[in-house]
Amino acid sequence: NKTAFVELLFWKSPAAVREMTEGYGSLQEGEGPGRSRGPPWTPQEEQELRELYWKYKEVEGEDVIAAILAHLPARGRTRRQVVRQLVRL
Repeated sequence: NKTAFVELLFWKSPAAVREMTEGYGSLQEGEGPGRSRGPPWTPQEEQELRELYWKYKEVEGEDVIAAILAHLPARGRTRRQVVRQLVRL
């Protein structure tokens, strides 16, 4: 690859370096950036998340995200996923 030296001018993640050295498309599914994103949110889950947020946002002395996670019907969601989705909504 004659233009590989240009790629070396910019910061890379370990996954990007591995892909450069082993060939593009060499990463298996589940590796590299975005591997921990989880399944996409369905419209029903988004609606439930909105309702739970409005229900618990005014409760004093309680962690809103912890309350949402305790009452969220879709198990397996992480705190980070819930926070990201709330910010996106």
